[in-house]
Amino acid sequence: MKTKKIFCIVILLLGVFGCSTNKNTVMVKHNKNAKPNILIIHVDDLGFHDLSINGSKIYQTPNIDELAKESVQFQNAYANYPRCVPSRYAMLTGDYPIYKGEVPDDGFEMNTVPFEKNYVKNIKAAGYQTAYFGKWHLGEGESSPKAFGFDTTFAAGKAGSPISYIYPFNVSKGKNAPEKDPITDVDEIGKEGDYLTDLLTNQVLQYIQNRDKSKPFMAMLAFYAVHQPLEAKKEDTERNQKEIDAFNFGSQPEYIAEGTGRTKMRQDNAVYAAMVENMDENVGKILRLLKKLEIEENTIVVFSSDHGGLSNDGTKKRDLATSNYPLRAGKGWLYEGGIKVPLFVKWKNHFEPLVNNKSLILLMDVFPTVLDLTTHKKLNTSGKSFLPVITKTEEWDNRMVYWHSEKARPTQTGDTKSSAIRVGNYKLINWYEKGITELYDLSNDPYETKNIIAEKPQVAKELLDKLNDWKSRF
Repeated sequence: MKTKKIFCIVILLLGVFGCSTNKNTVMVKHNKNAKPNILIIHVDDLGFHDLSINGSKIYQTPNIDELAKESVQFQNAYANYPRCVPSRYAMLTGDYPIYKGEVPDDGFEMNTVPFEKNYVKNIKAAGYQTAYFGKWHLGEGESSPKAFGFDTTFAAGKAGSPISYIYPFNVSKGKNAPEKDPITDVDEIGKEGDYLTDLLTNQVLQYIQNRDKSKPFMAMLAFYAVHQPLEAKKEDTERNQKEIDAFNFGSQPEYIAEGTGRTKMRQDNAVYAAMVENMDENVGKILRLLKKLEIEENTIVVFSSDHGGLSNDGTKKRDLATSNYPLRAGKGWLYEGGIKVPLFVKWKNHFEPLVNNKSLILLMDVFPTVLDLTTHKKLNTSGKSFLPVITKTEEWDNRMVYWHSEKARPTQTGDTKSSAIRVGNYKLINWYEKGITELYDLSNDPYETKNIIAEKPQVAKELLDKLNDWKSRF
């Protein structure tokens, strides 16, 4: 009788937790209806071709490459702006970076975003614990990440880039360094020999391990890397210098003329290469922790960059970090090199890994998608959930999107004021103060080498009219 009773209890437990004795399987069965955790990894100034999976022959990024292979890879993903502040505003608010009729390049009043348009606060209201680590660059006080809705923050303030990546982080290691806002928190916990990207990652690892396990989390890690200043660990730089010295660039020129300055055409900066590879190592640490804690299958990972890599200078010559070649130009420009970004979305055993090279996705779509995944709720913004694209029920290959870059930097990145529109494969760029317009068919010319405006004058007129109509609304 006693044996029979024990047998019944065992059968009951198997019915609740699943019949497998494998610990991982039991956990998945138990958590299959739980809300997923969200981890957003956002890199600063990382170009589309700065990843080996996207074609770099110099930078080795095995951890991000592996993440990409396990993800939905959007090959047609774009930043909403080719510089940091407006791009981050667009991503976090799910909207075009237009504020009071213009595009601020030095901060936004984040507290003016109402609850009904605040994705972070809506996700928090759905039962999520929220955290933000790293570069915020959108203000402080009432415009801080905490005021915007994040429960936990670290090293997130007004600063747009580090004074130094090497401890002490708020002390410059170079000569004639420009004055910058200090990064909060980091020097208080750092120690001799620390590297900033490692320090940030360690804070995220601690957060994931020590979080409240009774609630899902939504955390965003915004690396300061790989933005200038160009500083890396000595051994990483030396290793990359040897690899670059042995690499044959053939007849590829080092620079070509573009705008008021130059475009860098070679990925031959050993310090930058070391920074990219260190960032990749840190992404690997986080992914391995998710596996170790057995929460990988209940954590959605989003990886992206805020715009293209720094490959251009202007009238003031500068040390350029990378090359976006074969994409044209880079940071600051509305050519593909300035706005095309890597975007990978992984949810193991939920999203089928695939490469989507048709649908047009923008960073302002990320948080609408996250909200859709966590609450099935929609807010009234220009960004929209790309979940139907992930599930292959929709293709966004004829979407109409816009860019407006009115804070040009001809002395630093060589660009001048411009706006752009893309519909399907056609992309039109208008330098409105100069009266210059260019039209490209990206299906045949993804690197924008041939302006076809003379061949397609009617297409150009229609697109320019639509672009000007959009601009007239703000």
